Amino acid sequence: MNIREEYEKIEEKILSPLGFLSKNSSGRQRNEEKCNIRTDFQRDRDRIIHSKAFRRLKHKTQVFIAPEGDHYRTRLTHTLEVSQIARTMSRAIRLNEDLTEAIALGHDLGHTPFGHTGEKVLNDITSCGFKHNEQSLRVVDYLEGGSGLNLTYEVRDGILCHSGNLEAKTNEGKIVKLADKIAYINHDIDDAIRGRVITLNDLPKECIKVLGYTHSQRINSMITCVIDYAFKYGEIKLTGEIGEATWELKDYMFKNVYIGSSAKKEEEKAMHCVEELFNYYRHKTDKMPVEFYERIKQWGEERVVCDYIAGMTDRYALSEYINLFVPIPYGKIF
Repeated sequence: MNIREEYEKIEEKILSPLGFLSKNSSGRQRNEEKCNIRTDFQRDRDRIIHSKAFRRLKHKTQVFIAPEGDHYRTRLTHTLEVSQIARTMSRAIRLNEDLTEAIALGHDLGHTPFGHTGEKVLNDITSCGFKHNEQSLRVVDYLEGGSGLNLTYEVRDGILCHSGNLEAKTNEGKIVKLADKIAYINHDIDDAIRGRVITLNDLPKECIKVLGYTHSQRINSMITCVIDYAFKYGEIKLTGEIGEATWELKDYMFKNVYIGSSAKKEEEKAMHCVEELFNYYRHKTDKMPVEFYERIKQWGEERVVCDYIAGMTDRYALSEYINLFVPIPYGKIF
């Protein structure tokens, strides 16, 4: 018996009935020999962490576009916060922590430059549509490394179902979906206060009274609610008084921060940047890197151009826009 098989036996003893056993995975898109040391989900986690798509998240917008200051969240720090929150809940409920972590680390790999702003532009401008959760799955299935990461079905399902009305097949996937919301509601409050978009006193008082007056208190309230409900009812939900206060706080953030606030003052420029890049490469597909250009026969021009632009960081998209559309004075060398 090798190390992986020994750990799979340990999982049978320590995971609750709500947890998903690594040995029960439905497998990968392409068959491959199992690792002697790591479980399938541990391998998936490692593949995501070592991917280029994961590293690019550090230069992608969370909420504030091109913020000045080192302490605002990026898509990478958001991902790490989601992972930590999800792992805390998963460990307490005794779910599969490796499966949880792999889903959490991969859930936003498909995000565009400028966050949901870029996502909206690509969704509106293309006939094929664009959703970041579907693009995250596309990254791990096809794009990363030229042929994808060949992840397990359960991790792929959790990545796809972390957003929208889709429901993950595993409780670990459901945990990540809640952790995503818990993370962004709370860290976006933190960033919005830092950016002087809102003040702590602006937050709905009844929500704060229920959830807590500090960042850590609110997160703890939400996490504890999920854990307690799982123990009592065997389901993964954020409900009751804590749940109602959480969703009310989420609505407040959408109305006062995510839509039309000073946090979005550069949004129109970002939208213009993404739209112009799409139109340019849509008509000049040969200007894309060869690995993208060669995929057009298989996927079509619009989808491949979306793939290329969605993979850009904020600063690379801006650099491309400047190189393509901003004239450089004669004799000027940058």
